Amino acid sequence: MPLHRPRIALFVTCLVDLYRPAVGFSAIRLLEAAGCTVEVPRGQTCCGQPAYNSGDRATTRDLARRVIDDFLPYDHTVVPSGSCGGMIIRHYPGLFADDPHYRARAEALAAKTHELVSFLTDVMGVERVAARYDGVVAYHDSCSGLRELGIRAQPRRLLGTVQGLTLRELKDPELCCGFGGTFCVKYPDISTRMVADKARDVAASGADTLLAGDLGCLLNIAGRLKREGAPVRVRHVAEVLAGGTAEAPPIGDAS
Repeated sequence: MPLHRPRIALFVTCLVDLYRPAVGFSAIRLLEAAGCTVEVPRGQTCCGQPAYNSGDRATTRDLARRVIDDFLPYDHTVVPSGSCGGMIIRHYPGLFADDPHYRARAEALAAKTHELVSFLTDVMGVERVAARYDGVVAYHDSCSGLRELGIRAQPRRLLGTVQGLTLRELKDPELCCGFGGTFCVKYPDISTRMVADKARDVAASGADTLLAGDLGCLLNIAGRLKREGAPVRVRHVAEVLAGGTAEAPPIGDAS
């Protein structure tokens, strides 16, 4: 653990804020256990990805400027979402091709922004967690986390240290679940087919729990599993790694 406690800004994400605050609290516990000082900038808002995917560059730039201004002063920005992380890291600099001042600031923020689990393993050197979860777990690789940020081995490495947990791979863990932000709204028939395929893969794995690092994917898959009556619990990976599963019911379970 480094002598200097990095000052971390947690980018909570819209979905976590609105639907699953337990993910944010789990992220804070994991970061503090790794030796970080965590703050949640009060002025944060959407990363701008829905507007970006819809072609509204003006709104995206307005949102991005606010994020950059709020988060740039910290040592690192950490996001419990490959999707929002990918937006900041991969797409923010290109938004300001004609604005040298904000392009430089966007590049500086991108260079020190990380998805949660990859930050723990790749930056802070976390090799194990002090958590227990009794269950057979499958892991879904979200498109943005896997393809934009290269996140695959990191969550599996830490899940392998959770007591009582058995990790069972899906047949096609890297296939898209069909959510894709605005994709599921623009192409509902295609999206429904994709999430139905994913739900069948999860059910066929024999796992009793599905984990992922993106809440959008999890909400989408949980809804399909519930409609099909599959007895599979769905959670964000941070909840299991932090030992925080008692704080909230599984995603999609109102009990």
